[in-house]
Amino acid sequence: MVTDGWTRREFFRRTAAAGAVAVGGPVLLSACGGGNGDGEGQGRGGNTLETGREQGFLRVGIANEPPYTEVTAAGEVTGVEPDVLQAVLKKLDIPEVQGIVTPYDQMIPGLQANRWDVVAAGLFMKQSRCKEVLYSEPTIVSTESFGVAAGNPKKITTVASIKENSDIKVAALGGAFEEGILKDADVPGGQIVQVRDGRSGIEAVKAGRADAFFLPTLSLNELVENDKAIEVTEPVEDAPVTGAGHAFRKNDAELHKAYNDALAEMKESDEYATILEKWGFVAADVEGVTAEELCKTEG
Repeated sequence: MVTDGWTRREFFRRTAAAGAVAVGGPVLLSACGGGNGDGEGQGRGGNTLETGREQGFLRVGIANEPPYTEVTAAGEVTGVEPDVLQAVLKKLDIPEVQGIVTPYDQMIPGLQANRWDVVAAGLFMKQSRCKEVLYSEPTIVSTESFGVAAGNPKKITTVASIKENSDIKVAALGGAFEEGILKDADVPGGQIVQVRDGRSGIEAVKAGRADAFFLPTLSLNELVENDKAIEVTEPVEDAPVTGAGHAFRKNDAELHKAYNDALAEMKESDEYATILEKWGFVAADVEGVTAEELCKTEG
């Protein structure tokens, strides 16, 4: 059984009718579905951990930004963050997730509005976010780079170099960590070009609408693989150390604690290192890094 007396087959039939895709992996929903915004149900006076065990899944807010999250052509949700999430949830007797694609600036509001139960999308920790959600201990640590035209004609290497040259425009995902870095550094709004996804950022640079695209290093490497028109700079020296964990509602303390306990156990195994290595991350980079430390990042 899945929920409300439905058989698993009936559950997938109904979600497919609502726009979900389930092909050999997690269910994929649009950002407008997958939950009620009225505050009823999971995490709102209930027990999300027990509900997840009973129905066999949790809903997860994701992006589509490899290698953090990726939605394949077949509709399967994968990437380092969903893969770690699923491995940990299985230890908590929750075998599946429903992946719901949403923009970064809607991830925390959607979590609070009960549209999903957890965010696993490379949502980097910073002070403002840590005030609104319960972050797990870090799942990944990352660096930031710029995607620039081949040869880097405007010599863009730091955030300061952008602020110092008012002619430079830099693309960033709306609501993402990188946009926050630029704003915190007082880069004028007129120099920031908001884009909706990774491909849009690369195309903005190619079309001359932006001189650089600010994104995590590994994401840029994935986007421009075999694309000789764009190069990825070395990690940006004046960008803060970044790390992500999985985000839960403030009133889901029981799920948060159970998740952290299971994550700590998995980090001691080869399974965790194998998942990170598959996506280009190194488990050793996460050692000794804590959510408390990363939550001190300004922004």
